[in-house]
Amino acid sequence: MNLFTLTDHDAIEGSERLRHHPNFFLSEELTCKLPSGTEIHVGVYDITERQHAHLVQRRNDILALLMYLTEKRIFFSVNHVFSSVTGRRELEDFLWFKDYFPAVEIKNSHMLERANTDAARLAEQWGKIGIGGSDAHALPSVGTAYTEVPGACDKNEFFEGLRNGQGRVAGESGCFTKLTRDVYVIAYEMMREKMWTRLLSPLAILIPGFTYWNYCSERMFTRQWAPQILDQQETKKPLRWISEPQLMVEEFL
Repeated sequence: MNLFTLTDHDAIEGSERLRHHPNFFLSEELTCKLPSGTEIHVGVYDITERQHAHLVQRRNDILALLMYLTEKRIFFSVNHVFSSVTGRRELEDFLWFKDYFPAVEIKNSHMLERANTDAARLAEQWGKIGIGGSDAHALPSVGTAYTEVPGACDKNEFFEGLRNGQGRVAGESGCFTKLTRDVYVIAYEMMREKMWTRLLSPLAILIPGFTYWNYCSERMFTRQWAPQILDQQETKKPLRWISEPQLMVEEFL
């Protein structure tokens, strides 16, 4: 059975037109703040509207968010672990990822191949569930990366298989030309919908420069953090705010 979902940022309104499909399930990508002050993207899958409201309320309190996700047995992941898309990263952030997140995004169709490969190594090293998704913001990229569970016949079997380590990811990574194409597609659609934005069309010549700078930044970020984390010895440094939730996450798994 083919399932699909849409993970808007901190919102579910974009899913309204899709929810009548029997093979669709509601999800979103939360922008969350860690105690270090950094931001991360957390994927939450197969939720209800009521749960969405509670999740958004808790997204800036990571401890409360983790406790709620665990209590409701919602499947969740930390996304883009070796990407600068959410800004800076601190070493202690990776301790949160290691101790409290059951799944790690290891295939994103807009992340560099190296970032995906390093994320997959990290998930294997930590014994995490690996998931993948297209992270598409334009139609040409939809479904270019995905997660599958062989033999799953419905949504419940899919998530049960994921939790039992039977999932696998497939698809492509990102590159400069792919991102540039998608930005042009987004700009074109924006100009079609809002006539006044055509006044900005001369700026389109700058898009390749922006996307090239983005991938240079991504490459530097991955080179900075992946070797540190993948080669890191076991640390005894305590995390801030943490006590009981560890047991709850283990129960979730």
